[in-house]
Amino acid sequence: MRIILLKDVPKLGKKYDVKDVPAGYALNLLIPTGAAVAAVPEAMKRLKAERAKAEGERKLQEDLIAKNLKGLDGLVLSVSGKASDKGHLFAGLHREAIAAEILKQTQLQVDPSFIQLEHPIKEAGEHEIEVKTATGESAKFKIVIEAQ
Repeated sequence: MRIILLKDVPKLGKKYDVKDVPAGYALNLLIPTGAAVAAVPEAMKRLKAERAKAEGERKLQEDLIAKNLKGLDGLVLSVSGKASDKGHLFAGLHREAIAAEILKQTQLQVDPSFIQLEHPIKEAGEHEIEVKTATGESAKFKIVIEAQ
């Protein structure tokens, strides 16, 4: 069965991809959970429009971040979080939280997907983080996490 993905699905594809999957998988899991729709002609037309809109928004976001990368380069952000006596944070610091902290402290809006972070930060201390756009432009900044 041919479907259009409405969300990123691990081991299958990314949002707006058109895939061929077994009918049972599509009808019992993907479509009922809202992760996909059947690839009928009307849905294909909507897909083209939505993909163009999403690409335009992403390009606008990349242009905006490229202009603001200079403001991010060399920046030092301070964040505090609850931690154990050994400096292990009780809650990891994810990309979304880092993007929100950048916005809060510098008024620069950064798409969380541009933040290069292999895994959430779970240690107090100083960490160097890179922001990299799809066009290859990048900036590095430091985040200092203080234990409470």
